[in-house]
Amino acid sequence: MTLVLSSALTLFLVLDPLGNIPIFLTALRAVDPGRRQLVLARELCIALLIMLAFLIAGRQLLGVLHVTQPALASAGGLILMLIAIRMMFPTPENSLTERTDSEPFIVPLAVPYTAGPSALATEIIMANQHPDQMPLLLAAAALAWLPCAVILFFSGYLNRWLGERFLTAVERLMGMILVIVSTQMLLGGLRDFFGL
Repeated sequence: MTLVLSSALTLFLVLDPLGNIPIFLTALRAVDPGRRQLVLARELCIALLIMLAFLIAGRQLLGVLHVTQPALASAGGLILMLIAIRMMFPTPENSLTERTDSEPFIVPLAVPYTAGPSALATEIIMANQHPDQMPLLLAAAALAWLPCAVILFFSGYLNRWLGERFLTAVERLMGMILVIVSTQMLLGGLRDFFGL
């Protein structure tokens, strides 16, 4: 149970649903208001399927690439650190916002906004660290996805109700927590590499 909760929390922080609200709303501007919730539900379900498939196939991909556990943990820590820094100190140059002139399908809402490179890399790390716990990791991915899906499904309402400043403050806090997680992952990879 601890593995499920810790993995789900890490993945939830990486998915960053509150930080994704503004870019989701931008991507949905061209969609008819009557279809927005349907489009959101479809894209979020597609993202879940991609996340689960990648979690299952991630270890095989690492085997083909001959990536070792210490290298993966260290690289994963660096990637998460960069994501956390971007969450705490966003700039227009680092924004993933992409204007769409038609109804989005898979790109950009499902991939990369929800099931993005950072989430998929995190899943590979989790699968490699706990290869014999795949059912628990699948449960953790679904558990992380569920609150993200709820938040993003109601993104329009949350943006109006909570306000942009509150959402920004929460995103910064999530970034700070992710810095701690990424530092632990990086140090663990270096410790394993040097045999400490």
